[in-house]
Amino acid sequence: MGGMGSGRAWYYGAKDLTEDYLALDIRRLNKAGVLKPGKSFGWSWLRNGEKIGSINISVSRDKVDLNYRSRSQGEDWDSLNYPVYLSWTECNYGGQRPWFLCPARGCGRRVAVLFGGKVYACRHCYQLAYPSQRENVCDRSSRRADKIRDRLGWEQGILNSTGGRPKGMHWKTYFRLRHEYDCYSDRSYAAIARFLWIKVGLY
Repeated sequence: MGGMGSGRAWYYGAKDLTEDYLALDIRRLNKAGVLKPGKSFGWSWLRNGEKIGSINISVSRDKVDLNYRSRSQGEDWDSLNYPVYLSWTECNYGGQRPWFLCPARGCGRRVAVLFGGKVYACRHCYQLAYPSQRENVCDRSSRRADKIRDRLGWEQGILNSTGGRPKGMHWKTYFRLRHEYDCYSDRSYAAIARFLWIKVGLY
């Protein structure tokens, strides 16, 4: 109960989700210190400890060259190699922030993340939705409640028992988080009750 999309079936033709695609995040590349002109490196994606994708990247000041293999279902592997141009903007407190310029034909949006289909392109070009855009009231409230449970060191899931104040946390912070948690969990319980009432014809 309360999982993604619970309480409604998703419709045919709905947008794919960002999490269904390999995400190449320039912020992670920059944080890893690999966006240095002349540098070449491999980048991999893991899921449950297993590699699910990889790409080779060569860096210059104004672009990165992506080199990887891709295929659609039932088709042969294609080797792809093309540039993605970069844009750098000044930060408020010094330094510069890098952005990808989406390489899809006719786009060129300045974005932080490209998603890997046949080619790497922005979320708008692939018409991708964020998982949160498919959440109903129950999903959204449960997710926010779980974030607070995680911060408080409690076991995930609003149906599990609550714990106490974590060691070292100020009481004022604890009471504020506890109040926010109660609001989100109550909202989630109400949505679950509404759903059940509708199912049995009582609402």
